[in-house]
Amino acid sequence: MDHPPTPSPAAIEIIRGTGLPVVLSVPHSGCDYDPALIARSRLGRANLERLEDPLVDRLIAGALRLGGAAVIARTPRAVIDCNRAEEELDPLAIAGRSGEAPTARARAGLGLIPNRLATIGAIWREPLSEAGLAKRLAQVHRPYHAAIEAGLDLMSERWTEVVLIDCHSMPPRPPNEAKVVIGDRNGSSAAPWVSDAAAEVATRLGFSVARNVPFAGGHIVERHGIPSRGRHAIQIEIDRSCYCLRDARTAGPGFERVADLFEELTRKIGQLAAQPDRNAAE
Repeated sequence: MDHPPTPSPAAIEIIRGTGLPVVLSVPHSGCDYDPALIARSRLGRANLERLEDPLVDRLIAGALRLGGAAVIARTPRAVIDCNRAEEELDPLAIAGRSGEAPTARARAGLGLIPNRLATIGAIWREPLSEAGLAKRLAQVHRPYHAAIEAGLDLMSERWTEVVLIDCHSMPPRPPNEAKVVIGDRNGSSAAPWVSDAAAEVATRLGFSVARNVPFAGGHIVERHGIPSRGRHAIQIEIDRSCYCLRDARTAGPGFERVADLFEELTRKIGQLAAQPDRNAAE
């Protein structure tokens, strides 16, 4: 019998909740940098931190108090990106590999193992070994997705419809562009009522909203959103200028407003999913 992969200590945090049929995923807020990782970097910790979605793990605190569950990566995205498929990998990131990267994101250096930053160049002094890749997959990436699956499985024992909200932030957008982007893989990862509810909440709280442009959702919502099975997944992107100071690291005056957004998203979507007549209403 296969056993689920076991995370390394502190690689991911799992918060169990049964108050609402909602699991929140936070894959890019990890900031536990091992000194050996920083030593491997050409750019130093400050530039590795550019890969993060800062403070998003703190923004969901109110949502968790409502009874939502969460899976949070404590391992930095610089180590491995849980929002990329295992095959979404730039061969240049791994010693001895060759060939073309399979996606535009991987070609840009932002694949499973991030290896380049725009305007700066290569992140690492040398490529990662195959053994190093296997270790990161076994200790972080696979346990992260196993934890999401387990959380949704547990909720499915009680509710017919369950929802995954994958939580992200994005660099400041131009003034005329939306501050919140809701991604549902163009309708394939969630039923319309989920994205409609998210858009209604964000608009009501005063945020400008876009859907699927420029972010339609990554590997997490693609993998775990199966509406035909009552499993819905949406990605939420928040403009960092809404909650951070100009350093994009420190909580700013809008922090509580964005935290309220995640709380209200969880409340509204969770209550809708828990309605006994949800299937009949669709």
